[in-house]
Amino acid sequence: MTDHRRPRRRGQGELEAQVLSALREADGPATAGWVQERLGAGLAYTTVITILTRLLAKAAVTRERSGRSFVWTPVSDQAGLAAHKMRKLLDGESDREAVLASFVTSLDPDDEKLLRDLLGQAEGESDVGEETEGERDH
Repeated sequence: MTDHRRPRRRGQGELEAQVLSALREADGPATAGWVQERLGAGLAYTTVITILTRLLAKAAVTRERSGRSFVWTPVSDQAGLAAHKMRKLLDGESDREAVLASFVTSLDPDDEKLLRDLLGQAEGESDVGEETEGERDH
């Protein structure tokens, strides 16, 4: 008996991650056709173009004209894309404090510690080059 099930359909986020991954593996800017070949599995060229265009709108890729088409270059990785989605969701909420508070209280202890460490590092980086009051008085 033969299996007539259709192949599993990939979600938009999964396709975006796969396209970004393929672009990062390229030796330089890549065409949509190259990405399509790299991903294979019957993925339509128009689908690749749609995903690349969405990534362009999210500033995760850039494109340059090359002849009659474009070549694409990644500027963001999967973590950057996820961070963009998180910022977009946060920007859509009127009570940012409540959203952030809810997010932080829902983290497991290890993730909460990691977030605190990262915030501490970011704070330390913003202090570089700044004088303290005591240093200005001397």
